[in-house]
Amino acid sequence: MIDLSAVFSPLVSMIVQNWYFVLIVLIILFFRTPFGKGFAGEILVNFAVNLRLDKDKYHLIKNVTLPTEDGTTQIDHVVVSEFGIFVIETKNMRGWIFGGEKQKTWTQKIYKYSTKFQNPLHQNYKHTKIIESTLDIDPSKLFSVVVFVGDSTFKTEMPKNVTYAGGLINYIKSKTEKVLSQKEVEKIISMIDSGRLSRTLKTHREHVKHVKNIVKEKKNNNACPKCGSELVLRVAKKGINKGNEFYGCSSYPKCRHTALVNL
Repeated sequence: MIDLSAVFSPLVSMIVQNWYFVLIVLIILFFRTPFGKGFAGEILVNFAVNLRLDKDKYHLIKNVTLPTEDGTTQIDHVVVSEFGIFVIETKNMRGWIFGGEKQKTWTQKIYKYSTKFQNPLHQNYKHTKIIESTLDIDPSKLFSVVVFVGDSTFKTEMPKNVTYAGGLINYIKSKTEKVLSQKEVEKIISMIDSGRLSRTLKTHREHVKHVKNIVKEKKNNNACPKCGSELVLRVAKKGINKGNEFYGCSSYPKCRHTALVNL
């Protein structure tokens, strides 16, 4: 019979002696997960806001989860000031980023691989509308901002409210007209704090579950009519439609069904 203690004892001893190395590896693995990347992005934005904005004038509210008619919505950061309310969406991505203000999807390109993702301006539009509804406030006093952190480069011209972490501060400071009184600022902060769901692990899990259900529903509504597989967004690389987007069956080449993108 194998003596398990003789096998595992040296391994345990090695881990104990090199605990710091194991810790570093675990930290690296954590920050490579989607949750870890999002967490790192939030830390960078927190640092930039706290370091470069006057805390007496700009009030940062982090990780705001608000109830909606169909579940919840989670907002990375809200900055409240006399100059307006800044609703911030953070994207921790690398590679080349292609996109336009009115495009439904944007593209991330890393070497020869391209990935489509939802236009973050559209994503953040829902956040600003929820804030608008929660506060019953004039939308002109709300500013949507998308911040990219990580090793990414814009390869198309972006609107001023799509920026990097350093540009976030410049964008916020560019708003110099006072649109809220100090009393209104205090009231808004109180309303967001009282209206948000508690910052607990349960709240986060429920929100993640809600998002997964939305993704699942979209996949079910985006099934190939021929074989039932998922339709994926692709870009034509040749022919008269070169450069145009279309939906192709994920089972290609077994199934060659395609569909036009409805703009």
